Amino acid sequence: MGFYDDNRAERSPESDPEPNRSSRKRGRGGWFFAGFIGAIVGIVCFLIFAPILSDLGVLPYTVTTGNQTATNSGSPTLLNREVNLNVNSSVTRAVAKVSPAVVAVINLQKANFFDNQYTESGIGSGIIYKRAGPYAYVVTNNHVVAGAGKVEIRLTDSDKVDARVLGKDALYDLAVLRIPAAKVKTIAEFGNSATLKRGEPAIAIGNPLGFSGSVTQGIISSTNRTIPVQANNASVQAQVLQTDAAINPGNSGGALVNIGGQVIGINSSKISDASEGVEGIGFAIPINIAKPVINELESGQKIKRPLLGVSIVDLSMVPSDQIDQLDLPKSVKGGLVVTDVQTGSPAARSNLEAGDVITEINGFKINSYIEFSTYMYTHLHPGQRVQLKFYRSGKVHTTQLTLGSKTFS
Repeated sequence: MGFYDDNRAERSPESDPEPNRSSRKRGRGGWFFAGFIGAIVGIVCFLIFAPILSDLGVLPYTVTTGNQTATNSGSPTLLNREVNLNVNSSVTRAVAKVSPAVVAVINLQKANFFDNQYTESGIGSGIIYKRAGPYAYVVTNNHVVAGAGKVEIRLTDSDKVDARVLGKDALYDLAVLRIPAAKVKTIAEFGNSATLKRGEPAIAIGNPLGFSGSVTQGIISSTNRTIPVQANNASVQAQVLQTDAAINPGNSGGALVNIGGQVIGINSSKISDASEGVEGIGFAIPINIAKPVINELESGQKIKRPLLGVSIVDLSMVPSDQIDQLDLPKSVKGGLVVTDVQTGSPAARSNLEAGDVITEINGFKINSYIEFSTYMYTHLHPGQRVQLKFYRSGKVHTTQLTLGSKTFS
């Protein structure tokens, strides 16, 4: 044992290599650990300060998401901005294509019978859709030119020309005007409203509140909406396009346009009732429905629609105590009660009487007046032979008659 202890005492630091190797290992481990921590801190600082430096324009950086890469040199939303610019450029091209053909329609009326001076009574919009020879043709809404003693068209360059009203149809709320073609440079192109889909872009162009060439953008909210329309004591369910593009007074008669710059509808009305919380619901006449009416009005023809020749009231509107007097079977839930028959009318010639309850026409079951009139004006025509089914004093009868005609100008 003493020998072992003496040997340890006699060893010097220089003669023992083990302590030096241990110190070097500890030194290398410490430097590695410090370097690793420093690298972590550096990466964290870079992630924190890189966007800030990029915003200042000092440092560009690249963000990769999936297979898309967007390089930023001062604009952190470059990718979104490029997408927005593409959409906006499509809208501006569509507007530039059709807006020169959208004009202001000015309704002029005399202040009184003895005064030959015309004053502006109202202003709407119109669409130049055709040029033939010395004339160009404008479609607008009937209510825009209703009651006018004179109509003027203000072109996009602010020049005014007199317009002649060729034809009007109150039921479809359409009118066609003719103007000199000399100053007309752009004609609108009609699209196909039958191919529209909900959610696709829609652009309304017109003159709301007298502001010329105003443009609003939205989407097609519905392609097959129906709303009640009244004209000349007739009510129908009119098919319309619904859009959230802002349509205000003065837009009536203007163009509803697709992203390709084609007219897909004619703006007709707007619902905006703040008390009911309704905002931004606009309607347009689908161009496919308007085109056949436009063609007839352009030729100067009056739109003729079928006439029955009776005054009627919806059965659902008759008080219950009066319904008992009609002596109807309990199975009859809908129909039209005849209140008057016009002398010399088709109904009079077929011996219909006041108190009769009409339940069918040509096999179409009548549930309400508005369904009946809609069917009449969209499926039947003047001069057509039809069959009526009706009840009189509780008994069912049938009769045939030839429909007459009437206009809605």
